[in-house]
Amino acid sequence: MIAVAKKQITSQQKELTPRQIVEELNKYIIGQNAAKKAVAIALRNRWRRLQVAGTLREDIMPNNIILIGPTGVGKTEIARRLAKLSGAPFIKVEASKFTEVGYVGRDVESMVRDLTEIAMNMVKAEKAAEVESKARELAEERLLDILVPAPRKQKGTEPTEVQPAPEEDFNRTREKFREKLRGTSLDERMIELELSTPQIPLMQVMGPFSMEEMGINLQEMFGQILPKKEKHRKVTIAEARRLLTQEESQKLIDMEKVTKEALERVENSGIIFIDEIDKIASARGHSSGPDVSREGVQRDLLPIVEGSSVLTKHGMVKTDHVLFIASGAFHVAKPSDLIPELQGRFPIRVELKSLSEEDFVKILTLPQNALIKQYAALMKTEGIDISFNDDAVQEIAKIACEVNEQVENIGARRLHTIITTLLEEVLFDAPDAIKEKSITITKKVVQGKLSSIVKNRDLSRFIL
Repeated sequence: MIAVAKKQITSQQKELTPRQIVEELNKYIIGQNAAKKAVAIALRNRWRRLQVAGTLREDIMPNNIILIGPTGVGKTEIARRLAKLSGAPFIKVEASKFTEVGYVGRDVESMVRDLTEIAMNMVKAEKAAEVESKARELAEERLLDILVPAPRKQKGTEPTEVQPAPEEDFNRTREKFREKLRGTSLDERMIELELSTPQIPLMQVMGPFSMEEMGINLQEMFGQILPKKEKHRKVTIAEARRLLTQEESQKLIDMEKVTKEALERVENSGIIFIDEIDKIASARGHSSGPDVSREGVQRDLLPIVEGSSVLTKHGMVKTDHVLFIASGAFHVAKPSDLIPELQGRFPIRVELKSLSEEDFVKILTLPQNALIKQYAALMKTEGIDISFNDDAVQEIAKIACEVNEQVENIGARRLHTIITTLLEEVLFDAPDAIKEKSITITKKVVQGKLSSIVKNRDLSRFIL
């Protein structure tokens, strides 16, 4: 089991050293070097653990991380980019959405079940890509069976030497249609397709446990007992090719192997990002009202983070080696307000700094998905080229910094508010009223649009 997981993680992460991981994160996230280093080390340690021989491997636990910092400084983005970089199963959850056992709501074990589903979909997609060429061939044969049905053999008739045999005509016609199918000439032609759909009865269990918690997969159970229902649909050949390829792929995929690989991937490379963890930490002396269940959520969360077995509909999942990254602003509560046992399971603490005016300039221009590049791409769809002068970018960053200081510090999210307000007329008039094919945003334009709002503090509270 470990050998397969070792092979998977080795192929994904072997070439990524901590420095290379930080370099990749720098393409999307400005600053926060301490946080980037911490997550890079944690990611590399997953690969290092699987290289350790003997029983010591099982005793090496991941160093879970708490990211502390105000909203909009890049906490969630760091974890999201890290997961994409590693190709690991990743899920982001909000701690405030969970409730203590006994209350109505989601229990903390559901995050592991959701992560398992994500891993299942990842592995299915990979396996489907592996068998795609074979599935396409099988789908093509099924399409040809619809377009060129096989001739019925009549008793007592045999082909003569003068007239070609019906089978030869059939094969020749079939090959002609095969050539047309591989082109695009038949893509818009409508055909009637027969697809099989499993009959799953509607069932509801009254009680505190869901079917998933009871380890019951209804679809798998009844899919084998009940006959499949044939459904007729009229679709284009292009759509029929896609549907049949998908159906043939499912037949070629070994679901037992998919399940086994998905569970191994969750246990050895899964990442759970718990956002807003400060919302379940009660400040000392303030434990009344709705805070009563917060400590209960922490107690329920403790065994998951510490390492336990969670029942999913695909089997038991051990969370001992799942990497947990928590984040929170911790404005009211402090990390020390978490229960001591939970604090001990997050040994790495990293404080993210508030963003400066210089950081805002970099955020607007440097990342591959920079905000200015996004708006330029949006306006390009209307046939308009929009660009920002360096002075304009500097002015936008200055205004964002001022508003964050005066109103509320929401970090880089303030840039979205300011640029949307700045470009509101352009975005609204672009299809109809704007005739110019090129628009340049200057410092004067920025000041004209935003200076009056920034100066009026009461107005800026509502608009910016």
